Amino acid sequence: MADTNQKTKELSDAQEMDRALTRIAHEIIEKNKGAEDIIVIGIRTRGVPLANRLVKKIKEIEGEEVASGILDITLYRDDLSQIASQPIVHQTKIPVDINGRPVILVDDVIYTGRTIRAALDALMDLGRPASIQVAVMVDRGHRELPIRADYVGKNIPTSSKEQIIVKVKETDDKDEILLAK
Repeated sequence: MADTNQKTKELSDAQEMDRALTRIAHEIIEKNKGAEDIIVIGIRTRGVPLANRLVKKIKEIEGEEVASGILDITLYRDDLSQIASQPIVHQTKIPVDINGRPVILVDDVIYTGRTIRAALDALMDLGRPASIQVAVMVDRGHRELPIRADYVGKNIPTSSKEQIIVKVKETDDKDEILLAK
């Protein structure tokens, strides 16, 4: 989370975030020719509420239930030793078989690509999906790995000294996207 002494600027409000999620839901349905077999999986922490919202929007559009789950990538991170000596591991909850089905991984921000790489490793330990697609609220650039998002709510070019903060009401009591300097 950002230092409270940092200067922040609001880049998107709740309404803009909702519109972006609606657009992403339509794009997912179009690319997958419907929602029949897809599984939407949120990456802890803020990817989970965003994934839940996408599932709800897809159901509103298509009229059918979409499988969903929660992925904890803590033990798959390449910076695990830098985070804490005793990292807190949460439960991964994917109540359906991912084998042979398209998986939509959802996160709040894509930056270096390392979080998505860890999520890919975690998913591969659970099975072999037909495909893995990535949906993010914000793509801020600066990739260190050859990973890209298939669905992007907002592209926000940043400097490496800036930080993007995506807040969701489920964990932060407010929906907004902030730029911190």
